Amino acid sequence: MAGEPQDDCLFCKIVAGHIPATIVRETETTVAFRDINPKAPTHILVIPKAHYENAAALAAGAPELAADVLRETRAVADEDELDSYRIVFNTGSGAGQTVWHAHAHVLGGRGLEWPPG
Repeated sequence: MAGEPQDDCLFCKIVAGHIPATIVRETETTVAFRDINPKAPTHILVIPKAHYENAAALAAGAPELAADVLRETRAVADEDELDSYRIVFNTGSGAGQTVWHAHAHVLGGRGLEWPPG
């Protein structure tokens, strides 16, 4: 069920404290932590504490929570003193999503090409 923790979800386990992560920020509704396989000098994931399969499900099911996630991307970028950065939401396996819990990637600290990928 949307919003409910999933026993088999890596990010739900991080939220619950069952799997360690390098947490950089936490609010009542979100957690931000360093990616274990960074693609840039700064690569932080911002996730909602509630489980939604992807960004589309999060936006449809809890738009206020989607706004919290986006607000926190700015906060982690500010804390890492990034004057420019990229926010990426991968939705679906064809787009590169590998963990089925909505999350935003905050990437910065180097030049980022366009188009990506």
